[in-house]
Amino acid sequence: MFKIIININADPPGAKKGGLVMKILIVGYFSETSKSNIVRYFPQDWNVVIVPPGKEMLHHIEDCQVLIPEHIKVDHSLLSIAKKLKLVQTGAGFDNVDVPACTQLGIWVANAAGVNAQAVAEHVMALILSYYKNIPFLDTFMKNKRDENQLDYTGSELKGKTIGIIGLGAIGKKVAAFCRVFDMNVLAYARNAALQSDGLVKMTDFDTLVSTSDIVSVHVPLNQQTKQLINKAVFKKMKNTTLFINTARGGIVNERDLIDALKNGDISGACLDVFESEPLPMDSELRNLGNVILTPHTAGMPDGRKFHKKRYDFFINNIKRVENGEEPESKLNQLV
Repeated sequence: MFKIIININADPPGAKKGGLVMKILIVGYFSETSKSNIVRYFPQDWNVVIVPPGKEMLHHIEDCQVLIPEHIKVDHSLLSIAKKLKLVQTGAGFDNVDVPACTQLGIWVANAAGVNAQAVAEHVMALILSYYKNIPFLDTFMKNKRDENQLDYTGSELKGKTIGIIGLGAIGKKVAAFCRVFDMNVLAYARNAALQSDGLVKMTDFDTLVSTSDIVSVHVPLNQQTKQLINKAVFKKMKNTTLFINTARGGIVNERDLIDALKNGDISGACLDVFESEPLPMDSELRNLGNVILTPHTAGMPDGRKFHKKRYDFFINNIKRVENGEEPESKLNQLV
């Protein structure tokens, strides 16, 4: 357990001396460095507690005003213990929160939609470039001091390639803009008709996108409509040269089907930042596949492991809004 209430050397952004003491409970698995980065960013007169899931979490949730959950389900049974809870604040995703239950109990729920869009979009481009420019392979080749006369690899330029973006929200639109800079063709599919392009992206149907794209990148939330949206049938529709990218949520993809598609040559490769089970199990077959680039759910955390300044600026502002009787930004429910 990591807890800091006062005596932080520097005033963080938005700190207000003499304000109300807030108890913020953050639940998840964090390194000591990450914990230090996080608590030092909150106002110094707030009580910030960071614990992993478990019994200690249940003790602290009884009197916290704000819950920032990772790796736990926020359901009615958990909420019934949180007698003082005013706000459940998530990152971009909120599939682990029972929003109707929160509404019934008078608890605000808000996410941080769009706050990490730039970071995730940049990560997607880094993955694409790493894959086609063989950066991980070439780096390992050089550091293993292998004979360059034995070097054998296949790469490609991005110009002229077609990327298919599933979901055209804040992140999808930024990925599209980046790809246009590389002179790529951009297709997009969105269930929400309101998510239309700015003219630089060609909207199309789902089947056309997955069957004609050189790269397929997923940018939709995880919900009942998108759970295992990408499965064996979808991989079979893709070209055997397709690169598949997922920086959204692991549950959107049937992981077993993905592994089979990679091993059978149904698709060329994959770049993954999210997984069905996180952390990714050590015995996962994905760790042993040469046509896969893996990152540990860090796309939206550019400032350090599980830390993003923009994210915590947003969290602090939303907490202050709720404490002042205002509605939070990016609210996911409405209280009477």
